[in-house]
Amino acid sequence: MSKKVTKKTNPSYVARCFRKERIRDKIAGTAECPRMNVFKSDVHFVVQLIDDNNGVTVLQCSTMDKELRGLVKANVTGAKKIGKLVAEKALEKNIKQVVFDRNGYKYHGAVKALADSAREAGLRI
Repeated sequence: MSKKVTKKTNPSYVARCFRKERIRDKIAGTAECPRMNVFKSDVHFVVQLIDDNNGVTVLQCSTMDKELRGLVKANVTGAKKIGKLVAEKALEKNIKQVVFDRNGYKYHGAVKALADSAREAGLRI
């Protein structure tokens, strides 16, 4: 008798959820220094700047936006473009510093490339 592996019983998903909870206990965003939340799937990236005090998303950027749709994939080069775009939009709204929330993902590969490109574009993480 075989057991079907679902999303909630997948060991890597469960481990990411534990890491996510541990991270979120320690960080929070404010209006001056919002939380930069990263979500990645096999196809898309979504980055949000969130003010946790007011429960508001200040800024959002993803690979599904009109200016990036079809041009950017969820890989390291796509992450660099998303990071640069998020930093430019944040600086337009006078947001110079953010708290990085990797959302339980390990800090390497595309997640690291996104953070590094945002730093290069002028955002303090």
